[in-house]
This record gives sequence, C-alpha cells and structure tokens, in this order.
Amino acid sequence: MAGLKLVCALALCLLVVSPIATTAITCGDVSTKMAACVRYLQNGGALPGPCCNGVRALNGMARTTPDRQTACRCLQNAAKTIPNIKPNLAETLPGKCGVNIPYKISTSTNCNSVR
Repeated sequence: MAGLKLVCALALCLLVVSPIATTAITCGDVSTKMAACVRYLQNGGALPGPCCNGVRALNGMARTTPDRQTACRCLQNAAKTIPNIKPNLAETLPGKCGVNIPYKISTSTNCNSVR
C-alpha cells in the first residue's frame, strides 16, 4: 500500500511540474491572424489596426524555430494563392507594425533557414 501511495505521489508531482503542452502553429492560425491584412497587401493605403494586431499575435505565437518555419511556409503559400499581393508591402509589414523578425518576408525566402 505504501508503494502505491508513493507512485501516486510521484505521478501527481510530475503532473504539477511538467510544462503545459503547446500546440504547433498551423496555416489556419496564420490565415486567421493575417486576414485583416489582405486588402492592405493588395491595395496599400492606410494600415488597418486589426492587421497589426494580427501580425503581433502571430509573432507571439511563433516562438519556436519549427513554428517560425511553418509560419514562413504558410505566408509563402498564401502569397501564391491570394491574387495581387504587393511584395514590397508584405516585406515592410512587420516593421510598420512594430515587429522585428529575423528574416525577409518574401516568396524567395528559404523557410528552412529561418531560426
């Protein structure tokens, strides 16, 4: 009986001290966060506040290298499927929203090299 209590106590300790599992970022996450930016990226003009909110939220979600690489690939795929995206607007968007990312936003970026 004492052995069972010890096992239960250890299991409880593991549950308490183990980090909370995080889910990997998905292209759905990227699309949702960036949806408010599409018109701006197509037409320019005033930068919508919700767009920058999405950029900052996406940056906050992409904390690991695999998440940043996934976000990069998702953005590249979206740029290929959404018509009339202006590359210069996409490239400067993070900076205009006060976000510093360590790679260029471009369809030519090698997402495997994103860290």
